[in-house]
Amino acid sequence: MKRDIHIIIAEPAAMIFEGLAAIFLKSGLKPLVSKADTLDEIQQLHLKRSGDIVVISPGLIQNNVKSYQTLKNQFENTHWIGVVYAYNDPNLLALFDAVITISDTSEEIVAVISKMLNTLNPKEPDVLSDREIEVLKLLASGLANKEIADKLNISINTVITHRKNISQKTGIKSVSGLTIYAVVKKLVTLENLSE
Repeated sequence: MKRDIHIIIAEPAAMIFEGLAAIFLKSGLKPLVSKADTLDEIQQLHLKRSGDIVVISPGLIQNNVKSYQTLKNQFENTHWIGVVYAYNDPNLLALFDAVITISDTSEEIVAVISKMLNTLNPKEPDVLSDREIEVLKLLASGLANKEIADKLNISINTVITHRKNISQKTGIKSVSGLTIYAVVKKLVTLENLSE
């Protein structure tokens, strides 16, 4: 991972907190692990350093569902995982992004955390090269391959190669889709396209 992972464990039972912290620290994820005992403490920790994941006992939200949902909405880029070791109302468990249980193996727990982290850090598309950006701008302005080749003083085959690379990196094949992409990425403006 490119950045440190912050996992907040909101669990009053010391044994469960220590066990989870040990699993996370041995996982290879190299997280910063913080402890919270209340929803207010989660909020304070989150304000100091944004938490990627909060592993929380359902008992902490059982009588504070409204406060929990407010907190969850406030920190919408955080995943909330319930840690279950007793019977809990299924409606309460449905409020979490995922659930781990006391009988899960270390590998299963780490797999749940890793899955959540992968949704936090989706693979970014490949960055376009400077030349690919030039080709994209000219393509978006309505020029054909031959016109782009003449304008950039390159061969038509090179233009076609750049277009293939652009399509591969963006996942967009149509000229209209690439034009929209160029506008959204602020590579061209609508005023430039209408000229």
